[in-house]
Amino acid sequence: MTTQNNGSGQNGFGQPIGFPVPGWTPRPRPPRTAMEGRYCRVEPLDPARHADDLFAANAEDVGGRNWTYLSVEPPATREAYRAWTESMAAGEDPMMHAIVSKDTGRAVGVAAFMRIDPANGVVEVGHINYSPRLQRTRAATEAMALMMRRAFDELGYRRYEWKCDSLNEPSRAAAERLGFRYEGLFRQALVTKGRNRDTAWFSILDREWPTLRAAFDRWLDPANFDEAGRQKARLPELIRSGL
Repeated sequence: MTTQNNGSGQNGFGQPIGFPVPGWTPRPRPPRTAMEGRYCRVEPLDPARHADDLFAANAEDVGGRNWTYLSVEPPATREAYRAWTESMAAGEDPMMHAIVSKDTGRAVGVAAFMRIDPANGVVEVGHINYSPRLQRTRAATEAMALMMRRAFDELGYRRYEWKCDSLNEPSRAAAERLGFRYEGLFRQALVTKGRNRDTAWFSILDREWPTLRAAFDRWLDPANFDEAGRQKARLPELIRSGL
């Protein structure tokens, strides 16, 4: 994976300046259309179609462990969960999506495009909540790859962000597995559920994406899995092999 220094020269005062971005224009906002994959479909959240499936899938997260680092507590009832999906589906940013398993046709997780900045070509993926039915599946990885494809290939964004509570080790590990690069820690960035949150920042840049895209394609290929469904090559290994 190639890298590029932020500075590329000097101005007339002898000051270092960033590299040119010729012909840059603001990018489109993400459309409200589905992203189709082999194992899943990522589509705009629709409470009427997705809320009941998501509530049932999240009910397998006994005790609500998955919600510890999210900004809200787990809705206790089906009605409360539907109300939450209605509030989230109504907004433009975050733009919430449901992740639908192609094996079952049911929604099993959510993720959003958020902090959408068309002028600078920057977008974040967040509000990720994978139910136990989605965790550690090919669809789980494919959903993230599909959202990256939209940001980079379809819309031409320059930067794709992932942020999480610095204490959320599974989220940090997931970001690194998916090819995000750790950028640093924003100390005392938020107060969430009455607690301090230091926020860890990760990103992928457009010039890094081609290597990652090829690694995702190779990892998601059915040929990468044996008859028992075990992966033959790990995603981080495939990413490193493209360096």
